[in-house]
Amino acid sequence: MPKITSQAKRLRIYIGEMDRFKGKPLYYALVSKAKELDMAGATVFRGLVGYGANSRIHTASIVDLSSDLPMMVEIIDSEEYIAKLLPCIDEMLQEGLVTIDDVNVIKYGRKAPR
Repeated sequence: MPKITSQAKRLRIYIGEMDRFKGKPLYYALVSKAKELDMAGATVFRGLVGYGANSRIHTASIVDLSSDLPMMVEIIDSEEYIAKLLPCIDEMLQEGLVTIDDVNVIKYGRKAPR
């Protein structure tokens, strides 16, 4: 099985589970926009516990169950494709945190990355 290595950018968007954009969950709207822009892929992670700028702890504990758990949308793609998504993020986010960093990619499989 071939192995391909390359350089890419990792975009992480930290938001809350209850955040919305045009009536849809924000995390879903972000993934849909990434798909529309033909990005390589996107994954949403749901946090068990966390807090942000407001210092209020959000938890999945049954004793203190929060309906607004921390969410992270992660996208790894070329700098060019990440740059295409940034204006959309500006429009969609009311509150949150965005990080972008360099990553080394090792892709296993039959299909070469674009």
